[in-house]
Amino acid sequence: MISKAFTDSRGSAGARTISADGIRYSRYIINKRMKLMGLISKQALIHKYNLADTEHVDIPNHLDRQFAVTEPNQVWAGDVTYIWTSQGWSYLAVVMDLFARKLIGWAMSNSPDSNLTCKALAMTFEARGRPTRLLFHIC
Repeated sequence: MISKAFTDSRGSAGARTISADGIRYSRYIINKRMKLMGLISKQALIHKYNLADTEHVDIPNHLDRQFAVTEPNQVWAGDVTYIWTSQGWSYLAVVMDLFARKLIGWAMSNSPDSNLTCKALAMTFEARGRPTRLLFHIC
């Protein structure tokens, strides 16, 4: 019964939750049995992502929401998002060509730092034949 309750909770139920689910043992007994079975409760961490509330003063917005692009490799846009995996949060940086509206490059990392964006941009830059006169916009 303990194993089934643990599995039904996808590994998040601990001894307190399982004992509250109607199993007739105390949470201390359930805790001991869980240790014997090797069941360890894992809670998902709450991810806090900081959002900027003002535009960066040193970096002007040259694109100014003019997304109508007339040819490939003229304007690329990039963004970073986070994805929950079995090993915690992973971060995905993508690069999109605004002409075709297709993803043309990407990179994944365990931390959302500038190296992640640089990796995605470098991969795209090489794959696209090192284009010149290119505007890259971070969303």
